[in-house]
Amino acid sequence: MPIRSAEQYIESLRNRNLNVYLFGERVEEPVDHPVVRPSINAVAETYRLAEEEPELGAADSTLVDGKVNRFLHVAGSAQDVVTQNRMQRRLGQRTGTCFQRCVGMDAINALYSITFELDEKHGTDHHARFLAFVKEMQAENFVIGGAMTDPKGDRSKAPSQQEDPDLFVRVVERRDDGVVIRGAKMHQTGCINSHWLLVMPTMRLSEADRDYAISCAVPVDHPGISYIYGRQSCDSRALEGGEIDQGNARFGGQEAAIIFDNVFVPNERIFIDGQYEYAAPLVERFTSFHRRSYVCKTGLGDVIIGAAATIADYNGVPKASHVRDKLVEMAHLNETIYGAGIAASHESKPTAAGNYQCDDMLANVCKHNVTRFPYELSRLAQDLAGGLMVTLPSDKEFDSEVTGPVLRKYLKAAPGVSVDNRRRVLRLIENMTLGRNAVGYLTESMHGAGSPQAQRVQIARMMNLEEKKKLAKHLAGVEDESEDEDAL
Repeated sequence: MPIRSAEQYIESLRNRNLNVYLFGERVEEPVDHPVVRPSINAVAETYRLAEEEPELGAADSTLVDGKVNRFLHVAGSAQDVVTQNRMQRRLGQRTGTCFQRCVGMDAINALYSITFELDEKHGTDHHARFLAFVKEMQAENFVIGGAMTDPKGDRSKAPSQQEDPDLFVRVVERRDDGVVIRGAKMHQTGCINSHWLLVMPTMRLSEADRDYAISCAVPVDHPGISYIYGRQSCDSRALEGGEIDQGNARFGGQEAAIIFDNVFVPNERIFIDGQYEYAAPLVERFTSFHRRSYVCKTGLGDVIIGAAATIADYNGVPKASHVRDKLVEMAHLNETIYGAGIAASHESKPTAAGNYQCDDMLANVCKHNVTRFPYELSRLAQDLAGGLMVTLPSDKEFDSEVTGPVLRKYLKAAPGVSVDNRRRVLRLIENMTLGRNAVGYLTESMHGAGSPQAQRVQIARMMNLEEKKKLAKHLAGVEDESEDEDAL
């Protein structure tokens, strides 16, 4: 029975007997764990958007009849890629956090073209296998999580040169009906909240790394997989009861380490196996898609700008010139991120497989902006919030018969503003700039889809300096440099 609603999605995650570890203990039912549940709610919002705003959250499939969730859609035009960005910004606005499905969407679109080209060269059937998998995911309306980043070990060495060969996911056994894989994937966004994982290589490989050239689909509840939940700043506030101190009690992100302990994958779920020369193109196409996907942070930026403007209202200074100037700067930075990302999508071109790939240069510029601008947005929001954002007493103090009345007396601000509403906005700013959702808004912005230097490398490769030199020389009247060189 296909998943039709957010509520059905949440129920589909129950009773899976996952091996999930958090705070040193196995979590019996992640759906009901107070630390985990906000991240599930964030993914559920992707289903709710498809129902409430189908022009953004749904798409007409070319693989199955009818509409499908846009996170499962293969982009068939530049407009499809643009609409992905618009959907991502909207979900950022609705959740104020990472909604965890962009990796799967970008992996689908990258593997679609790579498997097609692999088959063209080798006469294999990997693309047909992949299409069958995507059709099944669309028909059932499942969540796909991407799994690319390996532990890497000694970064100066290739996978096959590592002292411990398991520091990159690899094939440890080949059978007639499939392969067995072992290793780990780190920092995996929303993996526990997914139904399937798309495993991909993480870097360029050589012939010696052939066993590491594996891309495949694995069910999240495979008995050979364990998940070790990542710690987030202020996450234990969810265990304290109360609501205001959490800042954003409803929605949160999720990262975990995935441990593959001799996991069998049948042939029909294998999309790359040993074709090491396709590892680098896959990584490049995926990261290009994923780097322009970081326009999702502009949705969070809209929230933080709104929170900063609201706290200025509550503090009684909305018309102060320096306040207005800071809000204008925040909007400028946020729209600069969005402009580069959506431009990359508008400039999408068709691949040999027929789906559309975004512009690589603009995608890298978008992500490079994301490594910087959310930090400045956060600084400005903290500036406008004031020190009370981090010295505000706990919920329990406000509930106390002794301290509550005193705090409510002294924490009044502008007339007509309740102390609790002021607290809520201050805690939201703390949540997004220092607390739990700063993981998705700040650190993920820095390192997700590749750290800043990765974008600089790609920008350097594509900036075409020689052509730019020719343009300058033509306008300057430089005609024959050989004579100048002789004079030297």
